[in-house]
Amino acid sequence: DLSSGINAEYGVVVGDENYGEGSSREHAALEPRHLGGKAIIVRSFARIHETNLKKQGMLPLTFADPADYDKVQPGDKISITGLTSFAPGVPLTCTLTHGDGSTESFALNHTFNENQIGWFKAGSALNKMAESS
Repeated sequence: DLSSGINAEYGVVVGDENYGEGSSREHAALEPRHLGGKAIIVRSFARIHETNLKKQGMLPLTFADPADYDKVQPGDKISITGLTSFAPGVPLTCTLTHGDGSTESFALNHTFNENQIGWFKAGSALNKMAESS
């Protein structure tokens, strides 16, 4: 149950601009999920890939301030909160815990609509369809 948030026990990918470019097929979105990933935080997404990640139950997020990308350090523990009130247009919060124990927090944006939030909560679009049948 991810309603309380995503923390370091889950895989989180951090990327730069146009993440997923050239990977519009479903398999590119399946891999992070099957490797235990829950969220991908980037400066920007390739449009089709972002939607495919949502269908796989992943949480594609963008830095509200692209400069926050530079705050992430190798080995950081990443927590994402705000999922108990996950709603369209409402940013989530990322908290980094650095190796020295210091923390930094910043906003993360998403483009989920109500249906897509249902996919995330069910674990994938396919799971949500199975619940409805």
